[in-house]
Amino acid sequence: MSDLFSDAASQRAGTFAPLAQRLRPRTLDDFVGQVHVLGAGSALRQAIEGDRVRSSIFYGPPGSGKTTLARIVAASTGSAFEELSAVSATVKDVREVLARARERLGASGRRTILFLDEIHRFNKAQQDALLPAVEEGLLTLIGATTENPYYEVNSALLSRVQVYELETLSPEEMAVVVRRGLAEVNGEAPDEVVALIAQRAGGDARNALNIVELASETATGPITEENVEDAARKRPVVYDKASDAHYDFTSAFIKSMRGGDPDASVYYLAAMLEGGEDARFIARRMIVLASEDIGNADPQALVVAVAAAQAVEHVGLPEARLNLAQAAIYLALAPKSNASYVAIKEATADVREHGTVKPPKALSDGSWYGRQLGKGEGYVYPHDDPRGFEVDHLPDELKGRKYYRPK
Repeated sequence: MSDLFSDAASQRAGTFAPLAQRLRPRTLDDFVGQVHVLGAGSALRQAIEGDRVRSSIFYGPPGSGKTTLARIVAASTGSAFEELSAVSATVKDVREVLARARERLGASGRRTILFLDEIHRFNKAQQDALLPAVEEGLLTLIGATTENPYYEVNSALLSRVQVYELETLSPEEMAVVVRRGLAEVNGEAPDEVVALIAQRAGGDARNALNIVELASETATGPITEENVEDAARKRPVVYDKASDAHYDFTSAFIKSMRGGDPDASVYYLAAMLEGGEDARFIARRMIVLASEDIGNADPQALVVAVAAAQAVEHVGLPEARLNLAQAAIYLALAPKSNASYVAIKEATADVREHGTVKPPKALSDGSWYGRQLGKGEGYVYPHDDPRGFEVDHLPDELKGRKYYRPK
């Protein structure tokens, strides 16, 4: 009896499913975007069409089509298709799938494809349980993740899969998705409203269809900008403080200041702060840049960066964003020199290669104790004799080296 009700519920669920679920593409021809990995003649497309998909991980932002692509594989393969979510699956669940795959392969020669959603949520033990099966070819693993797999997936497992990076959909691709959604709900919208929906969705197809669905329910005629703004309360800020976004935006922020671009510097600063990045981390990076990329070309830059860091501690957010913005603009516009950075890097390399070579005796401890060993003899005091400024103070083995070369 319970199975009967479950079947009925499954059939009726389609009627009440969200628009994004109802419009999920079922073939590659219906799939929108990701031409760089699914274009005509691409290896992945040929593998799917020829039912030759190998163990893979689909990595990309929300709404880029990872799960949809896995379902297309499921619909086009002759293999048995098993699905687990790493959020709720246990090692026991994985072992049961492996047992069925082994039995299936032995009894009928039929292969098994395991789709593992949110694979980055699997811990080391769970990933290790999959490793022998993937290595032996007992099953084909397809993982989906929004997190960089090179951070989150064991290197042993990673070496046995192909990683495909999916990208956010372009405005043109988003417009295709939006118009499909409008057709499904019998809605109308002018081109500028379609473009607005695409913009508010931030490259996320699922988000775009959710906006279409809600906006169409509140519209009394063609969907207007007001309907879209009302439906799209959540702005498309995608930022993960522990993974790719953290490193990508930090890198872009630093490179923008180094390159003398105040506008880009402020933009990336705003993006990081809106994404919840630690303001103290941002301030620390600015202090480093002040010496690494500006140095003595403008010594005041370090003072400004340190002051911004102190302001973060004393004032806190949101007001401290003003201090950070002021400092970021100053650092971006300051003259640049990496001479100090190059100097310490080259000096460190010599220390590591030659060891800590003793300084000349003339520069050694000239106290009474040192003088008993001949230290300090021959030292030229520069304030009494200008020749002291012309002395090469490096150890004998390194004399003539030039570490600091100001531009």
